[in-house]
Amino acid sequence: MSATNVRLPSVLTPLPRPRSVLFAPGNRADLVAKLPRSGPDAVVIDLEDAIPAAPEAKAAARPVARDAARDLIVAAPHLSVFVRVNALHSPYFEDDLGVLTPELAGVVIPKLESAQDAEQVAAALQARGLNLPLLAGLETGAGVWNAREIMAHPAVAWAYFGAEDYTTDLGGARTPGGLEVLYARSQVALAARLCGVPALDIVVTALHDEAVFREDAGLGRALGYSGKLCIHPAQVALAHDIFGATPAQLARAEALLAAAHEAAARGHGAFSFEGQMVDEPMLAAARAVLAQRPESTQPEHP
Repeated sequence: MSATNVRLPSVLTPLPRPRSVLFAPGNRADLVAKLPRSGPDAVVIDLEDAIPAAPEAKAAARPVARDAARDLIVAAPHLSVFVRVNALHSPYFEDDLGVLTPELAGVVIPKLESAQDAEQVAAALQARGLNLPLLAGLETGAGVWNAREIMAHPAVAWAYFGAEDYTTDLGGARTPGGLEVLYARSQVALAARLCGVPALDIVVTALHDEAVFREDAGLGRALGYSGKLCIHPAQVALAHDIFGATPAQLARAEALLAAAHEAAARGHGAFSFEGQMVDEPMLAAARAVLAQRPESTQPEHP
């Protein structure tokens, strides 16, 4: 089956640019029920890393995760709910698919390594009558190397970079400065930009260190990531602060685009704003700022 055979309608991508995606273990219904409290843009019920890699533990988690996902969707219909299954080539993947339902916002697939992997996952979902978009995990050397072709697959709607698994795969070690993953982190962000896919940045394992999170998230935003994977509720507000637009930024973007609209109406192609000559990259940046405004429609400006 070619990579063009599995296509998903655009209505299946309700979460264009998440700022935060909060995880909870699939075997902890109590923690899943609490996920909406911190106000994340999306949540993931995890059957992979959060569950011990043992057949009996994986099997026990599946019915808990399925019921918890169903209850959460009913209790918080505004929230985008995902399930992360185990990797395609793991012994748990096929059975994990039984947890998925059409009401989910999508399915998180860890450790994708090629477009063929994405195609195989999409075909497996369709065989079960599920047209769920994929949040692709790029967290191995092969996954990073093939990031562009993976994200170009029509079933992939979002992606994330997993630094911990990537470093392990390469036989390296994580350091506080993160220099060992900077190349791969940048490659995933670049591939995401070229494919028009929002990319989510690496987790911060220092759960109670706000300064560390802010510094790491600031670098992720500077590299071009649209949001952050969060593994503690306290990280959600920090991610929104770093990856969301401030009221001042929104107001300035609105004013700039309004000035551009007025200049165009007068027949002026070039104009100045706040002492700067305006060009198309500035206008594109302003539109990108307004696109971060939650539950809003971008105004009709050029």
